[in-house]
Amino acid sequence: MSSEASQPASTQVVILGAGVIGLTVAHVLSRDARYKIRIVARDMPEDLDSQAFASPWAGANWSPMGTYNERTYKWEKTTFDKFWDMIPSGLAIASPSKVFYDEGTDLDNLWYKTLVREFRVLKQDEIPASMKAGVGFKTVSVWPDAYLPWLKSELVARGVEFVRKRVVSLGEAAALAGPNGVLINATGLGARSLIGLEDKDVFPIRGQTIVIDNPKVNEFMCTDITTADDGNATYIIPRPSKTASGFTTILGGKYQKDNWDTSFSAEDAQGIIERCAALAPAIKDPETRILKHNVGLRPARRGGPRVETEKLDLPLKTQWLTEEPQGDKGTVLLVHAYGFGPAGYQMSWGAAEEVGALVNSHVNPNKA
Repeated sequence: MSSEASQPASTQVVILGAGVIGLTVAHVLSRDARYKIRIVARDMPEDLDSQAFASPWAGANWSPMGTYNERTYKWEKTTFDKFWDMIPSGLAIASPSKVFYDEGTDLDNLWYKTLVREFRVLKQDEIPASMKAGVGFKTVSVWPDAYLPWLKSELVARGVEFVRKRVVSLGEAAALAGPNGVLINATGLGARSLIGLEDKDVFPIRGQTIVIDNPKVNEFMCTDITTADDGNATYIIPRPSKTASGFTTILGGKYQKDNWDTSFSAEDAQGIIERCAALAPAIKDPETRILKHNVGLRPARRGGPRVETEKLDLPLKTQWLTEEPQGDKGTVLLVHAYGFGPAGYQMSWGAAEEVGALVNSHVNPNKA
């Protein structure tokens, strides 16, 4: 009997976490029928009111953040192009954009110049009085309330199983994958408290936003949110919706590192309106309707996102639990995919492709 004939028909894959990263990884892996995929999570894509994960509360567009990094640039370029291709479906919309900078910034050589569409340097009469310089381009956004359920429906149609379960330890998760299985760790902030992993480089960045309906507020605008030392970040993001105009707009925001508070702050809301109205005065028009206030925690990590592999020997034991799940002995391929902070959506497809490549490079392919 050939070695191929003796191989199992499929490889068990457990994805721990059902946020945008876990779902997108599942979408990439489910292209291959050799993977039998289960998504195991406490919070599911339909739990759009849960503050226990970040994905429902995200701005969910492409925004310029930080500086050039070869690896994350590839992730963002892949994701931008993927979202752009979704525009005809209605899942995504394109928006004219203005991003503002301090004087002295080399606007002609910004790192994302070739990533976005229709990049240009703004003329002086296009820049608000409170700003010094800026660039324009077209960007893209999705709406979590529609996008996350769409991802789940795609996965269900491909045979991906969803299991609602709170997993407390890495050993428990590895046992679910089983010998010769694959475990994708897409736990976001949960990577900090998952027993056996306990990554203390993981930390929250508190965000607060306001969703409004005003068809006049139809441009993406922002300042650099990642340099918000005072905890304030200013951004305006149009996103697809079921309103008559086809979009609503999210106003932000807060960028408060190591802040776990998920409660609404009226003071923060007032500050958001004032800062955003300085960029787009129509926000204060009487016809503006305030639809919703959001508070969420971005799952960040000191040192940046973690996307890498390691091998675990089953059963995996810990001193902190008397009884860990017992099962057959063997090895599990663990692929980490967490710590994306404010950039989960805009890195999702590129990071998922890299996770898929890591899995494929470690798993001996079997015929479906």
